[in-house]
Amino acid sequence: MKPDIQRHLIPREDVLRLIGPLNAMETTFSESAQKWQLLDESGHMPAAPSFTELFQHATEAQDLSRDVFRLTGGFAASPHSTIRTGRATLAHLARASTMSAHAASHFSETAEAALNLSRVTSPADQRYLKNRMVIDHAAARAYLRRTSEAMRDAVKELNGHLDFHRLFPAPSRRERPVPSPPGPSGRHR
Repeated sequence: MKPDIQRHLIPREDVLRLIGPLNAMETTFSESAQKWQLLDESGHMPAAPSFTELFQHATEAQDLSRDVFRLTGGFAASPHSTIRTGRATLAHLARASTMSAHAASHFSETAEAALNLSRVTSPADQRYLKNRMVIDHAAARAYLRRTSEAMRDAVKELNGHLDFHRLFPAPSRRERPVPSPPGPSGRHR
């Protein structure tokens, strides 16, 4: 492989090592967006939404977000983030970090509204809080889906990079230059 092309490639093993966790995280975010529901099957909110359950959504979203931040920080600190594919991948990971952080905060706001719902006596205020909960929870789930999409985009970028590896395979043993014989030693007879 030409040295100038080789400089612009992330090693194949590193790409494969990164794709695995990204695929797993993409699936987790997508499944969480589907699983964490506020409304029942008929589209109605429970009469007394559970703060504990909704706060659990916020806690788990925060944990997932932390994982995205760690992965993004680790990739940003690597030398791979300085080449074109690395920068594009990092942009997707940064977007995933932002989206996941928004998801956690919206789930938290939903839980907080559920807690305040029992203290509000005015029907108008209760209706407002319930509507706010529906909007915040839906926004949080949308942010989870966007996080999943950003992870998928990062994987696509890296898969494209693997295709580039196929175009420029690493040299075989026969293609590698033979090292020149060592020069004369410093000793004289």
